[in-house]
Amino acid sequence: MSIKKIDLVTLETKLWDCADILRGTLNSSQYMEYIFGMLFLKRINDQFDIEREEKKVKFAKLPAEALEKELENAKSYKNFFIPKQARWKNFSTLNLNIGAELDKAFKAIEDEPKNAELVGVLTTVNYNDKERVPDGKLEQLIKIFDALNLSNNNLESPDILGDAYMYLIKKFADDGGAKGGEFYTPKEIKDVMVKLLKPHEGTSIYDPCAGSGGFLISAIEYVRDEQKQNHRNLQIFGQEINLSTWAIAKLNMLLHDVLGATIWKGDTIREPKNTEGAVLRTFDMVLSNPPFSLKNWGREVAEKNDFNRFNYGVAPASYGDLAFVQHMLASLNSKGIMATVVPHGILFRGGEEGKIRQGLLEDDLFEAVIGFPQNLFYGASIPASVIILNKNKPENKKGKVLFIEASQGFIKDGNKNRLRPEDIERIVKAYETFVDEDKYARVVDIEEIKKNDYNLNITRYVDTSEEEEEIDIEEVIGRISEREIELADSKEKLNSFLEQLGFERI
Repeated sequence: MSIKKIDLVTLETKLWDCADILRGTLNSSQYMEYIFGMLFLKRINDQFDIEREEKKVKFAKLPAEALEKELENAKSYKNFFIPKQARWKNFSTLNLNIGAELDKAFKAIEDEPKNAELVGVLTTVNYNDKERVPDGKLEQLIKIFDALNLSNNNLESPDILGDAYMYLIKKFADDGGAKGGEFYTPKEIKDVMVKLLKPHEGTSIYDPCAGSGGFLISAIEYVRDEQKQNHRNLQIFGQEINLSTWAIAKLNMLLHDVLGATIWKGDTIREPKNTEGAVLRTFDMVLSNPPFSLKNWGREVAEKNDFNRFNYGVAPASYGDLAFVQHMLASLNSKGIMATVVPHGILFRGGEEGKIRQGLLEDDLFEAVIGFPQNLFYGASIPASVIILNKNKPENKKGKVLFIEASQGFIKDGNKNRLRPEDIERIVKAYETFVDEDKYARVVDIEEIKKNDYNLNITRYVDTSEEEEEIDIEEVIGRISEREIELADSKEKLNSFLEQLGFERI
């Protein structure tokens, strides 16, 4: 009799049960870190147990002492090595000082040289905070995970762990409102941007505001599932300023079985990590959703123009959007292309932003400007745009910019709006064909944009207004006269009834 493997719905339900346990003492942005850490601990323990059992069979003929030495040889394991004090069996019956033991376990895992990829990832959370997570709640979490075997052998498909992880991130974003936008971009936005840029195996991809790593995961899945290519040949890079979110991104990669991805910690503007000596490391592709209109973004660094990132000008102190755009552009190689989410304001505001926009247009870097519906993003109900900048525009696109007005293509989903598959397909098709489409897309010469003072407001170029129907005044007057006659007739009938009932006429 075959044992039923864990499917996605089961795992999602169990993870949300964990959230229910922690809800109340913690907000969603806090308790997700505890759940993610526990999920990963159980996952790597279950995988370790499989490999350890295989070793026992392989080296069964060795003397007991030699066998034990082989089983504890960290270098001989393909994946992560779990030190004795971090093995799951230590926790399954524990009911006191659970947080302290978990903290020790996570530190031991990070201290193991074999687990270099996990350094700093698991110790970002303090499990030994009894006010936030008392032993009773941790014991409940352990019981939930204890009943789940998360090894590959027991999962219905290899993608389940990663899919469940992304499900939980979305649920936390839903629960966290504006806070959720700091680490989560809706899947449909990521999908459409990846489809526009079309990464393929061998592509180097960078996200300077990586959040939970969603754009990078979407690119990996696109190459694997739609391009049918080897996604392991992608070169994946990112940077994230928030330590907890950085840890989530690292775990996201590992739970999606993505090894070798480089996710740096730190402030992208003030301390970019994609550097090689005195110059920036560059990439084939950039995909990102930087923070909208960030204040205190690092203007003092931009004024020094370190690494020649801000050659088109310094963004205003209250709007860091074009600082991130310029960093992304500087991080592209000579044939690179980028897609990034921006607020509409950067398309038309004057001053410093106008000068930056003018420089980018004069250098023929803008390839497309796409207007999205409002209320798609967490923490921002305003409509946003995606801009595509290309250092290697095809001949037929040179000197031109494609404007796509896609703000009406969506469906309501709870308190947010969401792109439907047909909305995504229409955007992608319009970008690929690069031709005019009535009330939806238009290819505009840069000379026309120049005459409009380099304003990129989409409605200047794509007319979505409906033609007003001509009104026949005589016909309208005739209908009004008919209604007046009908009204007088009705009033007379009413007065007749009133008189019969002994009431005064009106």
